[in-house]
Amino acid sequence: MATTLHEFTQFLDPKMFPRVLQIQSGIYCQGCVYEMFGRECSLSTGDLLKIIEITITRFTAQTSSNNEIEIPVEYPGLFRLVADSQPYRSIQEIADSVKVCSHRLSQPVFLNGLEIPLAQGVIRKGDSFRITAVTHELNGGCVQCELLHREPKFCFSLSFSQQGHFTECQDNQFYNLKEIAEWKISKGRQRTVTEVKTVPKKDFLFSNLLENVSGELKLTPVYELKAVTKLSEKILVIPSNLDVEVVDVTEQFDCDSFVQPLSLTDIFKRPPDFFPVVAKLSCERHFKLSPELETLFDSEHVIIHHAFYAKRILASEMGRESTRHFLIPESYNGRFKRRPRQFPTAYDLERARSETEQIRVVATREFESVYNGLDSVSAGDEFIVTKGKSCALSHNGTKRAADAFQCLKVTEKSHGKEVKEPVRLPMCLEGGFMELVKDKRQYTMVEICRWFPLPFNVKVSVRDLSLKVDVLAGAPGLHIEEEISDPCLLISNTDLSEIREVPVNRTDLILNVKQRWDGESPVCSGNSAIEEISEDCYYTLRRYAVTTITPPPRPPKKPKDPPPRPPKMMSSRSESANSENSSCSPQSLCVEPFKHDDFMQCSDTKNGNDKKIPSSPVTFQKPKLQKDPAKGRSLENISITKHDDDDNDVHDYEYIDVDQLDSIRKTYQEQNVTVGKGKPSNTI
Repeated sequence: MATTLHEFTQFLDPKMFPRVLQIQSGIYCQGCVYEMFGRECSLSTGDLLKIIEITITRFTAQTSSNNEIEIPVEYPGLFRLVADSQPYRSIQEIADSVKVCSHRLSQPVFLNGLEIPLAQGVIRKGDSFRITAVTHELNGGCVQCELLHREPKFCFSLSFSQQGHFTECQDNQFYNLKEIAEWKISKGRQRTVTEVKTVPKKDFLFSNLLENVSGELKLTPVYELKAVTKLSEKILVIPSNLDVEVVDVTEQFDCDSFVQPLSLTDIFKRPPDFFPVVAKLSCERHFKLSPELETLFDSEHVIIHHAFYAKRILASEMGRESTRHFLIPESYNGRFKRRPRQFPTAYDLERARSETEQIRVVATREFESVYNGLDSVSAGDEFIVTKGKSCALSHNGTKRAADAFQCLKVTEKSHGKEVKEPVRLPMCLEGGFMELVKDKRQYTMVEICRWFPLPFNVKVSVRDLSLKVDVLAGAPGLHIEEEISDPCLLISNTDLSEIREVPVNRTDLILNVKQRWDGESPVCSGNSAIEEISEDCYYTLRRYAVTTITPPPRPPKKPKDPPPRPPKMMSSRSESANSENSSCSPQSLCVEPFKHDDFMQCSDTKNGNDKKIPSSPVTFQKPKLQKDPAKGRSLENISITKHDDDDNDVHDYEYIDVDQLDSIRKTYQEQNVTVGKGKPSNTI
């Protein structure tokens, strides 16, 4: 039965590729132009097309005012999903409509509306569960699920035949349109979203696209199909809204009679027994290749030996306004010298602690500690981070953050010897530390990743002589950030004279697979080049990296015990200022008079003695403002009540110096107090 191409794409399962379609009602664009912007616009009745891939290129967004806007998937804004209120009636419907795989973004969460009895227990009404995997079998299949918000962890499986009432749960994660197109579009359903982060004004390409749009947007995907014909090796790009009618004739034709163009990603996903194969480069190239790959693909045929994950080191250039980012292979033969690292907090020092060496740093900023048992830092102080495992990363197998950072402080240097004393610094210390580097040795990239915790700062001291141009040698410094696993293909020419590791995710090539290769396998591993990656690629690699570092502890809002003040005798002016007869005394200002018999405990750390000193007025809480008194009442009759729950006060008070307080009192005492008619005698 013939259907429109748009209807065919709405309900097409990508797992059923490839499909062979026959054009029943063709379309012809008048004129000599057969393509428009690389897309087919003319198809003849009776043409056979082998559909090899379907992708979402843009969305048609319907606003609350029923206006329609075309939004490409490259739009950089972020969106929040609105849960689909239409329920699923069976697990089979979920498995056919929703994309599920091991990636966290593609594991949907559903709310159960009916009680489901199982052998392991009961799934109650109102329970929510996450689908983690889908298993297809001859008699149907099942989904692997994990029940949420129940301890201990409860996993179970539901068969495709399970009936019920399953509703999509609200997802609080933010997604861009590429992620929504890849993971969050259910087959045959619309997706409603709300924009949560707009595009900055400097982005002239997309800044005005949703400028005057607010509220919910109903997204309808617009697909593009990639197809091949029997007569050409060229890949045709066909928009799904092309006005043609098609019939699925896959069962009547042999799919192998068509050419087999595959992208590098498709080849990487093939099973190991697929390799090695001989392939030919397609005539079309969307992007320019690097000089190394240009040399490899100049030959008519290439051999794809196997797929593997290569280890790469992600590094960024230091010391320039426009930072460049690199992916460095482990096989890089250059040599590096260390460069000093900067540590903004004591927590960063704890993270950098290693079992191979001590770290010597100097403080660049002053920090006064107000916490009991923790030391202060002055600019110029020198510290030594001892060897050992970082307690900020793990402690007895359990990841947690420590409250204090223990290290050694260099107090004196005399006769070539250093005097070191152990100190404890608050982990949240907002200071600055610069590493003192005395190591003049040269390291390879493998040695740096093995012996030192990343991130690490280096500079190329000896360039890699095997490279024609070493782009790292000209960098003033490199900030080595982390190791990543990069999917690659080992590709060579037919005489095995040129062997390369070709990255899959950053090489846009289409290869036509011809036949299997029965020759010898290469003895040595392939050569790999240094890649300079774009800013978008860099942040994509950083975003999907799994974070294993515990964040630093949050500092308290205010110290529990205020720092002690040195004893100081009150001057005669201060005593007279506190007298009851003074019109500007604290009592006349609605403040409870300070009592000189109140004492606070002060510890003398040098002599080991504890002294009692008079408590300073600055250690008392600031008075709360009173409401306007009733007419005829005097301010002397209003007293300030001291509450017992001062510790629960949400305000963060400052402490002023005693000398500043004496100056304030002196200013008040020397003022001329004038009393006018009709004013109370206590008015200043």
